[in-house]
Amino acid sequence: MKRVLLSIAFILSVLGVQAQNRKHVANFSLFQQYFNPALTGYEGSIVKTYYRNQWTGYEDAPKTIFASAELNMADMVAWKNNNQSVTSDDEVDSQQAGAAHAFGFAVLRDEFGPFSETQLQLSFGTRVRLSEKLALRWGAAATYSANRLNGNRLTVDQENDVMFQDYLGNTSRASKADVNLGLTLTSDHFYVGYAMQDVLKGKAVNGGDDYLDNTYARQHVVQAGYRTAVSEQFGLVANAIYRYDDYLEETVEGQLKGVFANTFWASAGYRKDQAYTLGAGARLNQFKIGYMYEAPVQDAKHISRSTNEITLTYNLVQVKYPKSGRTVTMW
Repeated sequence: MKRVLLSIAFILSVLGVQAQNRKHVANFSLFQQYFNPALTGYEGSIVKTYYRNQWTGYEDAPKTIFASAELNMADMVAWKNNNQSVTSDDEVDSQQAGAAHAFGFAVLRDEFGPFSETQLQLSFGTRVRLSEKLALRWGAAATYSANRLNGNRLTVDQENDVMFQDYLGNTSRASKADVNLGLTLTSDHFYVGYAMQDVLKGKAVNGGDDYLDNTYARQHVVQAGYRTAVSEQFGLVANAIYRYDDYLEETVEGQLKGVFANTFWASAGYRKDQAYTLGAGARLNQFKIGYMYEAPVQDAKHISRSTNEITLTYNLVQVKYPKSGRTVTMW
């Protein structure tokens, strides 16, 4: 029964007006560049990944794995100088200094019952300093998405239902290429940005079968974050994201994070009408590891299963994080 429910829910969402599958990330503040290419390299040269197991316990429930690499050209100087980049109280504007360009590559793999999707993203970001403390960043990303529907894994209540007859027992494929654009105002203490994803609505380059035709929508994304020190060792970080498109309409999400000595963090968040999140993590030299627990509420409460998400990042350039003082280095 669980598999039947998931298959039917998928078909109704993917082949109906809500064919577009919006990807949720509980720890969204860690993957800023996925939503807005202007933030490519904002945290330096870094490798990031997460694994998300949604609705734990359901057969064929959604599973997502993501990996990205970002290269901030400012770090090329650090590599030439003993492979070290320093963040200290004397360099509170370090993210606004140095080289102006950054490059990124990301891949996302998502599986949900008979459906699978692979996304590729090649991004570029650049920065213009407006003052000693402010910078304006803009960026663009070329994206590619490949979708596959395995009709052999579909389970329906009525095998002769005409709605599904073209998909049962067959494999359907669809792909598209598109462009993302973004603009962000940043400092070391806050950022606020706007981005458009799938600017061309998948109409410029697409191929394969037609089961996803006319289902892609231009997405609007607004992100903001603020961080401040409360004491010599404790800081607070707030992040929010707003997403909208014509099919799935709006999603609003917020997260509040407490940081101790730039080493340990704990967070709580809320996605409007969908989920509460709780998380914790730690920094081990150049590594950061985190765990997020997500519980469905309101509109998603009929799915009575939680979601687990594990994140891992690695700074390609060694960073000396201050363990005391009024500087918060995490988002």
